[in-house]
Amino acid sequence: MRMNWRIYMLAAVSFLVGTSEYMIAGILDKIAAELGVTVAAAGQLMTAFSLAYAIGTPVLMAAAARIERRRLLQYALGLIIAGNAMILVLPGFGSLLLARVVMALGTGVFVVASLAVAAKLAPGNKQGSAIAVVLMGISASLILGVPLGRMIAAVYDWKLIFGGIGLLAALALPLVARAIPRIDSERPVPLGRQLAMMKQPRIAAALGITFFWILGYAIAFTYLSPYLLNVAGMSERWVGAALFAYGIASLIGSKAGGYGTDRWGVARTLGGGMLLNAAMLILLSASVGTPPALVLALLLLWSFFSWSSAPTQQYYLMTLSPEASGVMLGLNTSVLQLAMAAGAGIGGLVIDRLSLQAITWIAAASVAVAAAAASVLFGGLRGLRGRRRESRRASRA
Repeated sequence: MRMNWRIYMLAAVSFLVGTSEYMIAGILDKIAAELGVTVAAAGQLMTAFSLAYAIGTPVLMAAAARIERRRLLQYALGLIIAGNAMILVLPGFGSLLLARVVMALGTGVFVVASLAVAAKLAPGNKQGSAIAVVLMGISASLILGVPLGRMIAAVYDWKLIFGGIGLLAALALPLVARAIPRIDSERPVPLGRQLAMMKQPRIAAALGITFFWILGYAIAFTYLSPYLLNVAGMSERWVGAALFAYGIASLIGSKAGGYGTDRWGVARTLGGGMLLNAAMLILLSASVGTPPALVLALLLLWSFFSWSSAPTQQYYLMTLSPEASGVMLGLNTSVLQLAMAAGAGIGGLVIDRLSLQAITWIAAASVAVAAAAASVLFGGLRGLRGRRRESRRASRA
C-alpha cells in the first residue's frame, strides 16, 4: 500500500519546525560574536529551548488532550510563528532566550501531534515508515536549513533567517487546515498518570536509552560548527559543505531506520545502530590532524547511524502503550529534550574545563551507555519470551 500523501506534507512542515530548532547550532559562533557572549554561553540557547520543550510538551499535551488533532497542529504553528517573530524584532540575549522558549513550546506540541497523526494516517504495516517520513522532514532541516542558514548568516543578518521561517510557517497554516482530516483526540491521560507510566520497568528502560543516546548526540552536535572550524581545521567553505552532507546522511539514516524497523525489527535496528553510532564518534575523536575528507567521511557515518535510531525508538515506545501512543511520544520527546539540554550544558562545561576536542569522546561514552542498555533490555525481553514459551509447552505436556 502507498503512503498517504498527507504524511509527506507533515514532513514538509516539520522541515520548518526542525530548522527553527537546529538553526542555532549552525550559526552559534556568529550569534556569540554579535551578542558579545562566549560560544559556551550561546550554546545555552539550545539548553533553554530543550528545557522548555521537555517540561512544557507533556503539560501542554495533557491540557490539550481533548483538542482535535488538526486544530492542535494549527495552534502549535501559531506559537512557532510568534517565537520566530520575536527573534526578528526584539533585541538582546534575554529576548532571544524568551523567544526560544516560545518556539520550543510550539515545536514540542507540533512534533508529538504530527507523529501521532502520521501513525494514524498510515497503513497498518507501515507505521514505522510513516514516523520515519515525518522525521525525515526534521532531517531535511539539517540538509538544507542549517547549511543554508550558515551561508545567509555569512552575508546578511542572521535574524533574517528566523523571519523567513516565521513567514513560511504562516503560509503553512491554511495548508494544514485544508489537507489534514479531522482526527479525534485520544482519551485524556492526566499528567500524574503520565509520570506514573515512567515507573513501569520497560518504559523507564526505553526512555533511559533515549536519554543517553541523545545526551551523547547533543554534546557533540551543539558545538559541531566550532569543532569543525577549530579542531578539524576546516575552512568556512568546508564547514558549509560538511553541514550539508551531514544533513543528507541524517535523511538517509532516518529512512533506513524506518525500513530496518519494518524489516528486521526493533532490537536489531536499534541496538546495531547505537553501537555503530558510538564507534563513529570514537573514530572521529581519533581523526584529529587527518585530512578534512576523512573527518567528513566519519561525520557522515556518525550522522547516518545517529538518525537511524530515531524512527525505531519512536515506534518501539508506541508499541509499549498503543492506547496512549501520543502520551508515549510526548514522554519520549520530553526525555529527548532534557537530554538535549543536558548535552548542551555538559558540552559547554567540557569546552570550558577541558577542550573543544574532548566533546566527541565524551559523547561516544554516553552513546555507548545507551547501546549497552538496549542490549540488556532486548536481551532480557528475548529471555522472558523464551521462558514463557517453555512454560506454555510444559503446561500443555
